Amino acid sequence: MPSFRVMMQTFMPGAALVKEQDLVDRLRACGSVLIGFSGGVDSSYLALMARKALGRRSMLAVLGRSPSVPDEQWRHADRLAGAHDIPLRIVETGEVADSRYAANPVNRCYYCKSVLWTTLFPLAREAGLAVVADGSNADDANEYRPGARAAAEAGVRSPLAEAGLTKEEIRVLSRAHGLSTWSQPSSPCLASRIPYGMPVTMERLGQVERAESALRDLGITGNLRVRHHGDLARIELDPDLLDSWLLPGNGERLARAVGSAGFARACLDLRGFRSGSLNVLEGVSAE
Repeated sequence: MPSFRVMMQTFMPGAALVKEQDLVDRLRACGSVLIGFSGGVDSSYLALMARKALGRRSMLAVLGRSPSVPDEQWRHADRLAGAHDIPLRIVETGEVADSRYAANPVNRCYYCKSVLWTTLFPLAREAGLAVVADGSNADDANEYRPGARAAAEAGVRSPLAEAGLTKEEIRVLSRAHGLSTWSQPSSPCLASRIPYGMPVTMERLGQVERAESALRDLGITGNLRVRHHGDLARIELDPDLLDSWLLPGNGERLARAVGSAGFARACLDLRGFRSGSLNVLEGVSAE
């Protein structure tokens, strides 16, 4: 089998190619792998590389479906897996029913990922797959991610991070491999839009999903978050979009869109989109 580095050398900078070859070597050393799959930038790239490195019979992508994952997100993941011949299994996860998760403490993600890995490890054993892996990348160590502790406790591997691949490198490599996710905005679970301490409920998750969908229908692209503050929806957009949505009449369009999801009020955050802005409000940071 030819080296992936040789195959890609006309498209990629040397450092990223070296890391990609390292990733391939690590995946082959695993022998077989089950990947916690979301259809996002990182897990899609990891799943594709596992498919290329190990073959169809030695890998499986598993998507955990729950009310905290937008319907369009899992449908997109299903389409992407089909387009690239990636074996995919969709399983129901019940984190919303876990009272510790639903209480929405600052380490909510720990309980979510604990449920996920408790579900996925038995699937790996049943399928005879040696390693369970996630899509964490080298940049993730700089962010507040309590879910990473759950992964470490369960024995989950993070091949992208182990190979030193950053988010930007993954995007560039994904584009070279023909993955549509290369330019896809990051999309953490819907519960990340609910301030810590406000209980995560099916109703609130549904409100956020419907509000963001309504805003997308207005033509908003790029990063988008609807932060749930009771009857108020705080809208975060990429900074370069703010001026156009501050024009006369556009505020009313935003209000109507989120109003259709059940919010009585809306505000456009003039600081623009900030990943983990609710973490900033709570004063939490990377462990």
